Amino acid sequence: MARVPVIPLVVVWFSLVLALCLQVMPLAEGWQVFRPEWIGLMLIYWCMRAPDRVGVFHGFVLGVLLDLIEGTSLGQHALILSLLAFLCALVYPRFRAYSLVQQSVLVLVLLGLVQLVEQWLRTLTGEFSIHLSFLIPSLISAFLWPWLATMFKALERRLLGS
Repeated sequence: MARVPVIPLVVVWFSLVLALCLQVMPLAEGWQVFRPEWIGLMLIYWCMRAPDRVGVFHGFVLGVLLDLIEGTSLGQHALILSLLAFLCALVYPRFRAYSLVQQSVLVLVLLGLVQLVEQWLRTLTGEFSIHLSFLIPSLISAFLWPWLATMFKALERRLLGS
């Protein structure tokens, strides 16, 4: 049986912190709705690529950091990103067998579910919204998935020298 090379945790955490920076990067008024779910994409990628090393704990830590940076209710993003990592663990066996297009559809479903839970939590805290524009980041993230997954696999091959 061939030994799978281990990705250093430094690389994983660096990419997750980079995604956190991209997630909180300021955008012009009206463009925030078109921001991809960078943290969600990175968390899905690493949960699928290294499920034994990245999981619910990473989602929780990133969520707490995002809560602190954005000033939202403490634990809101932590719950959402932990849920995303848990859902990734549930669909992991199927996800690896899918093509990139099928993976994109699954990313859309996973991020859409998480966005729905986030919207529900926001209505509980007082930020009520009726329209479905909160799903646009999930759609954009699903379109970015094939490019991102291909880029990170090539980067892994280059870093690991295989």
